Amino acid sequence: MSWKDDQKFEKDWHNNCVNSYWEETKQMHYARYMGLVAYQTPDEKYPTYDLKGKSVLDIGGGAYSLLLKCVNLGKNSMVVDPLRYPSWTYARYDAAGIGYATIKGEDIELKGFDEVWIYNCLQHTEDPEKIIQNARKAAKVIRIFEWIDRGVMLGHPQDLKKAKLDKWLGGKGKAEIFMIGNLNYGLCYSAVLNKF
Repeated sequence: MSWKDDQKFEKDWHNNCVNSYWEETKQMHYARYMGLVAYQTPDEKYPTYDLKGKSVLDIGGGAYSLLLKCVNLGKNSMVVDPLRYPSWTYARYDAAGIGYATIKGEDIELKGFDEVWIYNCLQHTEDPEKIIQNARKAAKVIRIFEWIDRGVMLGHPQDLKKAKLDKWLGGKGKAEIFMIGNLNYGLCYSAVLNKF
């Protein structure tokens, strides 16, 4: 398997990005593990996350970043992802005032964010340690949710481990079974770290 094969698999998985229900449902649960608290707005928009003016860099947020469910975003909030998605997905980011760059997390040279969010991303990358190094330079706080101990397969060239993530992040995350209702989806790693 090559990086191109992994990227093709991932692109095919997301297809035209029209039916994103399951991906966004999982994101709501990832967010909770990342210490984000959702609420319902008076006009019944749920989930909504209030960033209170914080700027966020979402590494690997793709076509339907959690930032699209946020209010009071800092001016520089943006998503970076190496895949190319349908043009309508970028128009949605523009309408929400969220920047977007088609770039690998390994190549990020951004700084000055309040937080970096990484969720369900690193198992899809070539060099997850480099991405975390870049994230640590970009923000004061990292919120992370990743699958661990899943093995290597097409589209998932990294088998992440808690010990490695702790080492790269310079802190301790939590490993636990991820569940939605009564369904067990495997072991996950999550942390909110702010030692940067």
